[in-house]
Amino acid sequence: MAALFFYGTLRHIPLLEIVLGHRFGDLRVTDDRLGDHAVLAVAEGPFPFIEAAVGQFATGVRVEGLTGRDIERLNFYEGSFAYDLREMELVSGQMALVYFAHADRWSTVGPWSLEQWQAEWGDLSCFAAIEVMDYFGKYSVDQVARMFPMIRTRAAAMVNAQHSRHGGGTLHGRVDVDRIDRVYTNYFALNEYHLSHERFDGTMSNMLERAVFVASDAALVLPYDPQRDRVLLVEQLRMGPVARGDRSVWQMEPIAGRVDPGETPAAAAHREAAEEAGISLQSLEPVAEVYASPGDSTEFFYIYVGLTDLPDTVTGVNGLASEAEDIRSHLFSFAALMDLVDRQEAANSPLVIAAYWLARHRERLRLRPPGAKPDVT
Repeated sequence: MAALFFYGTLRHIPLLEIVLGHRFGDLRVTDDRLGDHAVLAVAEGPFPFIEAAVGQFATGVRVEGLTGRDIERLNFYEGSFAYDLREMELVSGQMALVYFAHADRWSTVGPWSLEQWQAEWGDLSCFAAIEVMDYFGKYSVDQVARMFPMIRTRAAAMVNAQHSRHGGGTLHGRVDVDRIDRVYTNYFALNEYHLSHERFDGTMSNMLERAVFVASDAALVLPYDPQRDRVLLVEQLRMGPVARGDRSVWQMEPIAGRVDPGETPAAAAHREAAEEAGISLQSLEPVAEVYASPGDSTEFFYIYVGLTDLPDTVTGVNGLASEAEDIRSHLFSFAALMDLVDRQEAANSPLVIAAYWLARHRERLRLRPPGAKPDVT
């Protein structure tokens, strides 16, 4: 059976075990190097690229004991990143198969560090690999490659969930997940969970089936000009009202967008303000960290009020053509915003939350001296 030489992320044992689908213990692993090659970082993602480099050495491990099934699973996982196997002679004199990227597929940006990758991307990559390997034998490598950006975004949300602020005073009980059926996967996903959970009397529930809409985390920001005492809202077509059959499918709402892998919610709020409204935010005021609909969705909102300058000329139509966005912006005085909310004409819950938060903190924001340190940059 052929041995493989791993020089990159598969040296991270938790990831390797997810890809293989079994524990690492039965494999024989020895440190080795591949001569006249270097391992480099890639601009398009947090994974490495190996290329010929005279006089340099690619450090890694030679792994023996892999079954045919193991190699099929490895090829499926690595194929999503456009890699192929080549047999190479290592410094030890032993032969091994090595994953090489397709020619001209990635752009290199300097040396790659396993330790840095583990610290910054290890957990996210493991969460993403769990979903990827669930598609082994169900989808092609090309199909998974097309879905992979959103797979990583869903994985990033799971990393963020490890640092949630809420939960004080609630039961931290046992939840036994028997299996997860991925009913639908594309831009979003629909999972069906089969689980039992601890009840308040200490017993376990019967096996339950619960469907969950799996989305990304999102940053939402209501731009506010404390000098002019006005806000900016954006308007766009929303699929929720379309699917519900609402008579009004264009929604007034705060600026919003998903939090990309490796991005903080605050950074996402600044980026989305530029993309959706063409404005620059001076600072952010944290409003809330909340689930959109915790009974049936993973979607999680980081809501902010963003302090900014909103002259009369700021409105227009914006959005990224690459994301088919068609977004119109509007200016509302604070009084007009609260009238909209009081008349129950604001059908967007983050907008209502941000409006009531602003009503509570508006006086403080209007009195804040210029140059004062913001709560969030």
